[in-house]
Amino acid sequence: MDICAGPSGVVACRDMAARWLPYLALAIGLGGLGFTGFFVRWAGAPGPVAGFYRVTIAALVMALPVAEQTRREKARQGDSLHGPNRLIGFSQRHLLLAVLAGVFFAGDLAAWNTSVFMTNVANATLLGNTAPIWVSLGALLLFKEKLGPGFWASLGLAMLGAVVILGGDFVAHPTLGLGDLLATVAGVFYGAFLLATQRAREGLGALLTWWVAACASGVMLLLISLALRQPITGYSSATYLYLIAAALVSQVAGYISVSYALGHLPASIVSPALLGQPVLTALLAIPLLHESLGWGQVVGGLLVLGGIALLLRHRSTTA
Repeated sequence: MDICAGPSGVVACRDMAARWLPYLALAIGLGGLGFTGFFVRWAGAPGPVAGFYRVTIAALVMALPVAEQTRREKARQGDSLHGPNRLIGFSQRHLLLAVLAGVFFAGDLAAWNTSVFMTNVANATLLGNTAPIWVSLGALLLFKEKLGPGFWASLGLAMLGAVVILGGDFVAHPTLGLGDLLATVAGVFYGAFLLATQRAREGLGALLTWWVAACASGVMLLLISLALRQPITGYSSATYLYLIAAALVSQVAGYISVSYALGHLPASIVSPALLGQPVLTALLAIPLLHESLGWGQVVGGLLVLGGIALLLRHRSTTA
Protein backbone atom coordinates (compact mmCIF):
# COMPACT_ATOMS: atom_id res chain seq x y z
CA MET A 1 0.00 0.00 0.00
CA ASP A 2 1.36 3.43 -0.97
CA ILE A 3 1.46 5.54 2.17
CA CYS A 4 1.70 8.66 -0.01
CA ALA A 5 -1.61 7.99 -1.78
CA GLY A 6 -4.32 10.58 -1.37
CA PRO A 7 -4.12 14.17 -0.08
CA SER A 8 -3.47 13.17 3.53
CA GLY A 9 -0.77 10.74 2.41
CA VAL A 10 0.96 13.45 0.37
CA VAL A 11 1.02 15.72 3.43
CA ALA A 12 2.35 12.90 5.60
CA CYS A 13 5.10 12.10 3.10
CA ARG A 14 5.99 15.79 2.79
CA ASP A 15 6.25 16.09 6.56
CA MET A 16 8.37 12.94 6.74
CA ALA A 17 10.71 14.24 4.02
CA ALA A 18 11.03 17.60 5.77
CA ARG A 19 11.87 15.82 9.02
CA TRP A 20 14.53 13.54 7.57
CA LEU A 21 16.03 15.82 4.89
CA PRO A 22 18.31 17.68 7.35
CA TYR A 23 19.73 14.36 8.57
CA LEU A 24 20.29 13.26 4.96
CA ALA A 25 22.01 16.58 4.25
CA LEU A 26 24.22 16.10 7.30
CA ALA A 27 25.21 12.62 6.12
CA ILE A 28 25.98 13.93 2.62
CA GLY A 29 28.02 16.75 4.11
CA LEU A 30 30.05 14.40 6.29
CA GLY A 31 30.67 12.12 3.32
CA GLY A 32 31.75 14.99 1.09
CA LEU A 33 34.11 16.44 3.67
CA GLY A 34 35.40 13.01 4.62
CA PHE A 35 36.57 12.35 1.05
CA THR A 36 38.60 15.59 0.78
CA GLY A 37 41.90 14.01 1.73
CA PHE A 38 41.45 11.17 -0.74
CA PHE A 39 40.79 13.54 -3.64
CA VAL A 40 43.88 15.58 -2.76
CA ARG A 41 46.08 12.50 -2.41
CA TRP A 42 44.80 10.95 -5.65
CA ALA A 43 45.18 14.23 -7.56
CA GLY A 44 48.86 14.42 -6.63
CA ALA A 45 49.08 18.19 -7.25
CA PRO A 46 50.98 20.43 -4.80
CA GLY A 47 48.90 21.49 -1.80
CA PRO A 48 48.38 25.18 -2.70
CA VAL A 49 47.58 24.27 -6.33
CA ALA A 50 44.99 21.69 -5.25
CA GLY A 51 43.44 24.27 -2.92
CA PHE A 52 43.38 26.88 -5.71
CA TYR A 53 41.41 24.60 -8.03
CA ARG A 54 39.09 23.50 -5.24
CA VAL A 55 37.92 26.96 -4.22
CA THR A 56 38.08 28.55 -7.68
CA ILE A 57 35.93 25.89 -9.35
CA ALA A 58 33.49 26.01 -6.44
CA ALA A 59 33.26 29.82 -6.65
CA LEU A 60 32.59 29.67 -10.40
CA VAL A 61 29.90 26.99 -9.98
CA MET A 62 28.14 28.99 -7.26
CA ALA A 63 28.51 32.44 -8.88
CA LEU A 64 25.01 32.53 -10.39
CA PRO A 65 23.17 31.21 -7.28
CA VAL A 66 25.06 33.73 -5.13
CA ALA A 67 24.26 36.59 -7.54
CA GLU A 68 20.57 35.66 -7.57
CA GLN A 69 20.35 35.41 -3.80
CA THR A 70 22.23 38.70 -3.41
CA ARG A 71 19.85 40.41 -5.86
CA ARG A 72 16.85 39.21 -3.86
CA GLU A 73 18.40 40.32 -0.59
CA LYS A 74 19.18 43.79 -1.94
CA ALA A 75 15.66 44.12 -3.34
CA ARG A 76 14.17 43.09 0.00
CA GLN A 77 16.26 45.52 2.07
CA GLY A 78 16.00 48.43 -0.37
CA ASP A 79 17.26 51.80 0.84
CA SER A 80 18.80 50.35 4.00
CA LEU A 81 21.68 49.07 1.84
CA HIS A 82 22.87 52.58 0.92
CA GLY A 83 25.36 54.62 2.92
CA PRO A 84 28.92 56.02 2.96
CA ASN A 85 30.44 52.91 4.50
CA ARG A 86 28.83 50.42 2.14
CA LEU A 87 30.27 48.79 -0.98
CA ILE A 88 27.92 47.43 -3.71
CA GLY A 89 25.16 47.61 -1.12
CA PHE A 90 26.98 45.82 1.68
CA SER A 91 29.04 46.88 4.67
CA GLN A 92 32.69 47.39 3.70
CA ARG A 93 33.76 46.10 7.11
CA HIS A 94 31.90 42.84 6.76
CA LEU A 95 33.08 42.33 3.18
CA LEU A 96 36.67 42.84 4.34
CA LEU A 97 36.09 40.33 7.14
CA ALA A 98 34.87 37.83 4.54
CA VAL A 99 38.03 38.48 2.50
CA LEU A 100 40.12 37.98 5.64
CA ALA A 101 38.29 34.71 6.25
CA GLY A 102 39.27 33.67 2.74
CA VAL A 103 42.93 34.47 3.41
CA PHE A 104 42.83 32.27 6.52
CA PHE A 105 41.07 29.52 4.57
CA ALA A 106 43.85 29.69 1.97
CA GLY A 107 46.39 29.09 4.74
CA ASP A 108 44.31 26.17 5.96
CA LEU A 109 44.12 24.55 2.52
CA ALA A 110 47.78 25.15 1.66
CA ALA A 111 48.98 23.61 4.93
CA TRP A 112 46.47 20.77 5.09
CA ASN A 113 46.72 19.74 1.44
CA THR A 114 50.48 19.53 1.88
CA SER A 115 50.19 17.56 5.10
CA VAL A 116 48.27 14.69 3.46
CA PHE A 117 51.41 13.83 1.49
CA MET A 118 53.61 13.86 4.61
CA THR A 119 51.42 11.93 7.04
CA ASN A 120 48.47 9.59 6.66
CA VAL A 121 45.07 10.99 5.72
CA ALA A 122 43.56 9.96 9.05
CA ASN A 123 46.04 12.02 11.08
CA ALA A 124 45.77 15.01 8.76
CA THR A 125 41.97 15.02 8.98
CA LEU A 126 41.91 14.57 12.74
CA LEU A 127 44.46 17.28 13.53
CA GLY A 128 42.96 19.61 10.94
CA ASN A 129 39.63 19.35 12.79
CA THR A 130 40.99 20.76 16.05
CA ALA A 131 39.58 24.14 14.99
CA PRO A 132 37.05 24.37 17.89
CA ILE A 133 40.00 24.52 20.29
CA TRP A 134 41.64 27.38 18.41
CA VAL A 135 38.33 29.20 17.98
CA SER A 136 37.88 29.23 21.76
CA LEU A 137 41.43 30.47 22.32
CA GLY A 138 40.92 33.15 19.69
CA ALA A 139 37.68 34.24 21.35
CA LEU A 140 39.61 34.52 24.63
CA LEU A 141 42.47 36.57 23.17
CA LEU A 142 40.56 38.72 20.68
CA PHE A 143 37.07 39.07 22.09
CA LYS A 144 37.86 38.64 25.81
CA GLU A 145 35.39 35.80 26.22
CA LYS A 146 35.63 34.07 29.59
CA LEU A 147 36.62 30.42 29.48
CA GLY A 148 35.81 28.21 32.44
CA PRO A 149 37.44 25.08 33.85
CA GLY A 150 35.49 22.92 31.39
CA PHE A 151 37.31 24.54 28.47
CA TRP A 152 40.76 24.07 29.97
CA ALA A 153 39.99 20.44 30.79
CA SER A 154 38.88 19.77 27.21
CA LEU A 155 41.92 21.64 25.86
CA GLY A 156 44.26 19.57 28.00
CA LEU A 157 42.62 16.32 26.88
CA ALA A 158 42.79 17.25 23.19
CA MET A 159 46.39 18.45 23.44
CA LEU A 160 47.39 15.25 25.22
CA GLY A 161 45.93 13.29 22.31
CA ALA A 162 47.78 15.46 19.80
CA VAL A 163 51.05 14.89 21.67
CA VAL A 164 50.48 11.14 21.58
CA ILE A 165 49.91 11.24 17.81
CA LEU A 166 52.75 13.67 17.08
CA GLY A 167 55.20 11.88 19.36
CA GLY A 168 54.48 8.44 17.96
CA ASP A 169 54.75 9.58 14.36
CA PHE A 170 57.92 11.59 14.93
CA VAL A 171 59.64 8.60 16.53
CA ALA A 172 58.54 6.42 13.62
CA HIS A 173 59.65 8.92 10.97
CA PRO A 174 60.54 12.64 11.27
CA THR A 175 58.73 13.47 8.04
CA LEU A 176 55.48 12.13 9.45
CA GLY A 177 55.94 14.36 12.49
CA LEU A 178 56.30 17.40 10.23
CA GLY A 179 53.15 16.41 8.33
CA ASP A 180 51.20 16.22 11.59
CA LEU A 181 52.48 19.65 12.59
CA LEU A 182 51.33 21.07 9.26
CA ALA A 183 47.89 19.54 9.80
CA THR A 184 47.76 21.16 13.25
CA VAL A 185 48.75 24.52 11.72
CA ALA A 186 45.92 24.02 9.23
CA GLY A 187 43.55 23.56 12.16
CA VAL A 188 44.72 26.90 13.59
CA PHE A 189 44.12 28.62 10.24
CA TYR A 190 40.67 27.03 10.02
CA GLY A 191 39.85 28.28 13.50
CA ALA A 192 40.84 31.80 12.42
CA PHE A 193 38.67 31.35 9.32
CA LEU A 194 35.68 30.45 11.51
CA LEU A 195 36.20 33.47 13.76
CA ALA A 196 36.43 35.87 10.79
CA THR A 197 33.42 34.22 9.16
CA GLN A 198 31.42 34.60 12.36
CA ARG A 199 32.06 38.36 12.36
CA ALA A 200 31.40 38.70 8.61
CA ARG A 201 28.05 36.90 9.01
CA GLU A 202 26.85 39.73 11.27
CA GLY A 203 26.34 41.83 8.13
CA LEU A 204 26.32 39.34 5.23
CA GLY A 205 24.32 36.28 4.26
CA ALA A 206 25.85 32.84 4.66
CA LEU A 207 26.15 32.13 0.94
CA LEU A 208 27.64 35.53 0.08
CA THR A 209 30.14 35.25 2.93
CA TRP A 210 31.15 31.79 1.70
CA TRP A 211 31.54 33.01 -1.89
CA VAL A 212 33.60 36.13 -1.07
CA ALA A 213 35.86 34.00 1.13
CA ALA A 214 36.22 31.40 -1.64
CA CYS A 215 37.22 34.08 -4.17
CA ALA A 216 39.76 35.57 -1.76
CA SER A 217 41.12 32.09 -1.05
CA GLY A 218 41.52 31.42 -4.77
CA VAL A 219 43.52 34.59 -5.31
CA MET A 220 45.69 33.94 -2.26
CA LEU A 221 46.37 30.32 -3.20
CA LEU A 222 47.27 31.36 -6.74
CA LEU A 223 49.81 33.84 -5.34
CA ILE A 224 51.22 31.20 -2.99
CA SER A 225 51.54 28.70 -5.85
CA LEU A 226 53.30 31.24 -8.06
CA ALA A 227 55.60 32.33 -5.23
CA LEU A 228 56.59 28.69 -4.62
CA ARG A 229 56.96 28.16 -8.41
CA GLN A 230 54.42 25.37 -8.39
CA PRO A 231 52.91 24.73 -11.85
CA ILE A 232 49.26 25.69 -12.22
CA THR A 233 48.69 23.71 -15.42
CA GLY A 234 50.17 20.71 -17.21
CA TYR A 235 48.65 17.95 -15.05
CA SER A 236 47.06 14.73 -16.23
CA SER A 237 43.35 14.36 -16.98
CA ALA A 238 42.97 12.19 -13.88
CA THR A 239 44.46 14.94 -11.70
CA TYR A 240 42.01 17.52 -13.03
CA LEU A 241 39.10 15.12 -12.49
CA TYR A 242 40.07 14.62 -8.85
CA LEU A 243 40.49 18.38 -8.36
CA ILE A 244 37.03 18.96 -9.85
CA ALA A 245 35.65 16.26 -7.55
CA ALA A 246 37.24 18.00 -4.55
CA ALA A 247 35.57 21.25 -5.58
CA LEU A 248 32.12 19.82 -6.26
CA VAL A 249 31.92 17.06 -3.63
CA SER A 250 33.86 18.62 -0.75
CA GLN A 251 33.66 22.38 -1.21
CA VAL A 252 30.17 22.74 -2.73
CA ALA A 253 28.12 19.70 -1.70
CA GLY A 254 29.93 19.16 1.61
CA TYR A 255 29.78 22.66 3.03
CA ILE A 256 26.35 23.55 1.64
CA SER A 257 24.85 20.32 3.00
CA VAL A 258 26.31 20.94 6.46
CA SER A 259 25.09 24.56 6.33
CA TYR A 260 21.59 23.33 5.46
CA ALA A 261 21.68 20.88 8.35
CA LEU A 262 22.81 23.64 10.73
CA GLY A 263 19.77 25.67 9.70
CA HIS A 264 17.34 22.86 10.57
CA LEU A 265 18.99 20.83 13.35
CA PRO A 266 20.25 21.93 16.77
CA ALA A 267 24.00 22.41 17.17
CA SER A 268 23.90 19.74 19.87
CA ILE A 269 23.26 17.20 17.08
CA VAL A 270 25.37 18.67 14.25
CA SER A 271 28.51 19.40 16.26
CA PRO A 272 29.00 15.87 17.65
CA ALA A 273 28.12 14.44 14.24
CA LEU A 274 30.89 16.48 12.62
CA LEU A 275 33.35 14.71 14.91
CA GLY A 276 32.57 11.61 12.89
CA GLN A 277 34.40 13.04 9.88
CA PRO A 278 37.92 12.05 11.05
CA VAL A 279 36.61 8.62 12.06
CA LEU A 280 34.98 8.12 8.65
CA THR A 281 38.17 9.20 6.88
CA ALA A 282 40.33 6.91 9.01
CA LEU A 283 38.11 3.91 8.29
CA LEU A 284 37.93 4.64 4.55
CA ALA A 285 41.70 5.10 4.37
CA ILE A 286 42.22 1.43 5.24
CA PRO A 287 40.69 0.02 2.02
CA LEU A 288 41.19 3.06 -0.25
CA LEU A 289 44.79 4.00 0.60
CA HIS A 290 45.90 0.81 2.37
CA GLU A 291 46.76 2.82 5.48
CA SER A 292 46.84 1.16 8.87
CA LEU A 293 46.21 2.64 12.30
CA GLY A 294 48.59 2.03 15.19
CA TRP A 295 47.54 1.97 18.81
CA GLY A 296 49.15 5.38 19.34
CA GLN A 297 46.98 6.89 16.62
CA VAL A 298 43.84 5.22 17.96
CA VAL A 299 44.46 6.30 21.56
CA GLY A 300 45.59 9.80 20.56
CA GLY A 301 42.65 10.18 18.20
CA LEU A 302 40.15 9.18 20.86
CA LEU A 303 41.69 11.68 23.27
CA VAL A 304 41.50 14.49 20.70
CA LEU A 305 37.90 13.67 19.77
CA GLY A 306 36.99 13.38 23.45
CA GLY A 307 38.51 16.80 24.16
CA ILE A 308 36.67 18.42 21.26
CA ALA A 309 33.39 16.74 22.24
CA LEU A 310 33.83 17.96 25.82
CA LEU A 311 34.55 21.46 24.54
CA LEU A 312 31.47 21.54 22.30
CA ARG A 313 29.29 20.30 25.16
CA HIS A 314 30.78 22.91 27.49
CA ARG A 315 30.17 25.75 25.01
CA SER A 316 26.59 24.59 24.28
CA THR A 317 25.72 24.64 28.00
CA THR A 318 27.30 28.05 28.61
CA ALA A 319 25.99 29.77 25.45
